[in-house]
Amino acid sequence: MLESYLRNRLKEQKILLMTHIVLGYPSFEDSYRMVEAMVGAGVDLMELQIPFSEPIADGPVILHANQKALAAGATVQKCFNFGEKVARDFNIPFLFMTYYNILYKYGVNRFASDMAERGLRGAIVPDLPPEEGEEYLHSMEGQGLAPIFIFSPTTPDERMNYLATFAKGFVYCVARKGVTGADTSFSDQLQGYMVRCRQATDLPLALGFGVKEKADIDFLRGEADIAVIGTQTIRVMEQEGVGAVGNFIRGLR
Repeated sequence: MLESYLRNRLKEQKILLMTHIVLGYPSFEDSYRMVEAMVGAGVDLMELQIPFSEPIADGPVILHANQKALAAGATVQKCFNFGEKVARDFNIPFLFMTYYNILYKYGVNRFASDMAERGLRGAIVPDLPPEEGEEYLHSMEGQGLAPIFIFSPTTPDERMNYLATFAKGFVYCVARKGVTGADTSFSDQLQGYMVRCRQATDLPLALGFGVKEKADIDFLRGEADIAVIGTQTIRVMEQEGVGAVGNFIRGLR
């Protein structure tokens, strides 16, 4: 189970690293090289984003990556094939991240079944609340997969407690309002938010949106269990090439 893996890793590391790539950007070959570099640099788990035309939770960098991947011919089936390959080749958990329209068109039960068959460990679907996700939750549970739910600083305590009853694996704590990629203030206010998250769930807590450098990771030690680095890895790849990604990740430790 994903939660067991994370708890075992946390016995060895004070904070884990989760990275995020957009599959097929700039190509599936480069996506594989990104995964290889990140795993070699010590990443503990990874989100694989299935490109979507309207990724509402994502900022301009990841939006651009989605659009370019789709224009280059990325499909859901190619993403499943990619997920199967990296799950076989690398010994860390991989999760799919995408939007509900993808699951709806593919077939929710089929989506979960194909994920399990290919070795994926869970999914993040930010626009699917549990009130509308009965089929998804049932399918994920039936396949032993983790549905990852999201807390934000504006989520009331009562809502956090409710979401926690459906969550498996870990909870993704969004550091601030808005979309991915913008600056985040790592401050006492964020610490207070993380206290609320801890009170709502016993699951490991991941924190993302705005994690860019080692100082951010250092701040999060003792606050979060997993630091999520998404947009910044794409920026590094775009500016310096895939070869620079591994050194960037190593520098975060």
